[in-house]
Amino acid sequence: MPNPAEQDPRVYFAAERTLLAWIRTGVALMAFGFAIARFGLFLRQMQAARTATTAHSIWGSPLTGVVLIALGILVNVSASINHVRIVRQLSSGTWIPGKISKTAIILSALLAVLGTAMAIYLLLIH
Repeated sequence: MPNPAEQDPRVYFAAERTLLAWIRTGVALMAFGFAIARFGLFLRQMQAARTATTAHSIWGSPLTGVVLIALGILVNVSASINHVRIVRQLSSGTWIPGKISKTAIILSALLAVLGTAMAIYLLLIH
């Protein structure tokens, strides 16, 4: 006999809201990555104009931006796969409540590492 919670449409709507929240997170990461990469280009142009020489290449901003964009893509793909899996589990009655989100844990760990690397980078370039 199916669990009444799995038949309640609000459960499926909650799963869809969760998917949309993950998509917003992925898009925000990609937009932030793009902004960081472009800001690095702006800083190089400002430095070149101020010193009247060619600015040396600064890889921090473009690299950080690309990493954030790739992370945003990974979050969106992972969220889609996770959503399909959860909806299938809800439909079959095998969904287990209270399960820890591996995607959230991995994302927060990666962002902590990236944030630490950015802080160290900023300390070293003065």
